[in-house]
Amino acid sequence: MKKVGNILWGLVFIVLGLIFGLNALGITDINIFFRGWWTLIIIIPSLIGVIKDSTKFSNYIWLLLGIVLFLTAQGILDINKVGKLIFPAILVCIGIAIIFKDTISTKTNDKIKELNKDDKEEYYATFSSEKITFSGAEFKGVTLNSIFGGMDLDLRGAKIEQDQIINATAVFGGIDIFVPDDVNVKVKSTSIFGGISNKSQEKENRPTIYVKGFCLFGGVEVK
Repeated sequence: MKKVGNILWGLVFIVLGLIFGLNALGITDINIFFRGWWTLIIIIPSLIGVIKDSTKFSNYIWLLLGIVLFLTAQGILDINKVGKLIFPAILVCIGIAIIFKDTISTKTNDKIKELNKDDKEEYYATFSSEKITFSGAEFKGVTLNSIFGGMDLDLRGAKIEQDQIINATAVFGGIDIFVPDDVNVKVKSTSIFGGISNKSQEKENRPTIYVKGFCLFGGVEVK
């Protein structure tokens, strides 16, 4: 979906360039600095984010926030009432995301459930940092929990002969996962003001590491 994001951003700048150019030539008189124009700085990136990754819940929250701010700037909504409702609305959205984060049935979901049938070794980093290394050891999946902390998982020296699972939870924290060059990585995430970044390259006929992530004001990065 990265190409889709690039195309959409390219179209945004092309449209802006055409508007400025046509205005400069006197062909059009389009005022892009209308009342509440600044809300587009929130609306456009979050809308593109929704199109790129429909599973990233924070994009929906930012999109909703941008639309609400636009409507208040236009005088359609009362700013005082909106201000009082923003925090309760965020809490409700977080609750909905937690409840329904596993209800979407996909092939990846089914594989993750299959791999999670057996208990996984669990690690925690709470107000601290943790470094886990599988050097020369067989990797059979783990569960990582970073809460107000930082965690590194290094699998570059691990033996990975079949598909495995990493359950990663980052709450006001961060998790870095280093994978070897000869595996694939598939990500399924529920993210609220956070997200998972997968920088690994896809390979054919190689074992796959499935990363199931939940990020709340936190992030997971696969390198």
